[in-house]
Amino acid sequence: MSEKNQVLKFFSQPVFKYQVKNFEELNKSLLDYIYNLQEKDKEGVKKSNILGWHSKPFDLSNKEAPPNKFFASINNEIADVFNKYGWVFEPSKVKCTSMWSIINKKNSFNIEHTHANHYLSAAYYVKAPENSGNFKISNPNIINRNRFPKSNKNTEFNSNTVTIKINAGDLLFFPSYLPHSVEENKSQEDRVVISFNLDILN
Repeated sequence: MSEKNQVLKFFSQPVFKYQVKNFEELNKSLLDYIYNLQEKDKEGVKKSNILGWHSKPFDLSNKEAPPNKFFASINNEIADVFNKYGWVFEPSKVKCTSMWSIINKKNSFNIEHTHANHYLSAAYYVKAPENSGNFKISNPNIINRNRFPKSNKNTEFNSNTVTIKINAGDLLFFPSYLPHSVEENKSQEDRVVISFNLDILN
């Protein structure tokens, strides 16, 4: 394409995907922690989860607990996201404001939602069997989602939803305003995810 004929791309929506190192060992302790929480609080809370179990926010006061050890292990990934965004990364000012878990059994899923009043949100897959449902993001431009012409092929310019195949150990970061959901779990096993929000202190 010549310099006179250009496609100028602006305001893209990022999702940063990582595979966490040593995730197998990490996930064993996280699964024990999460299922123990479920055993103590079988009802959980109702958020975006349909049929699945959603924990109350984790107690992050115990620095030796599995959630805190997990969070400490992903500092490099958080720094990389900040670098790719072009944000100043000061670890002491990056705060995990909340962290929780969702267990989606067969036929359960999460409807589209956003995480208000945060800079970044994340999803970490502790257990993700085959056919347990992909992570789905939607175009945050509501006007474009509600009115569009016919198309004869899918391109980055006309797609209003995108699915991301996930595996155990995958860590996703995305802007908190980005509408997202999780597809139905069609496997016979649980899909277990940890989600959290990040804020930046002034």
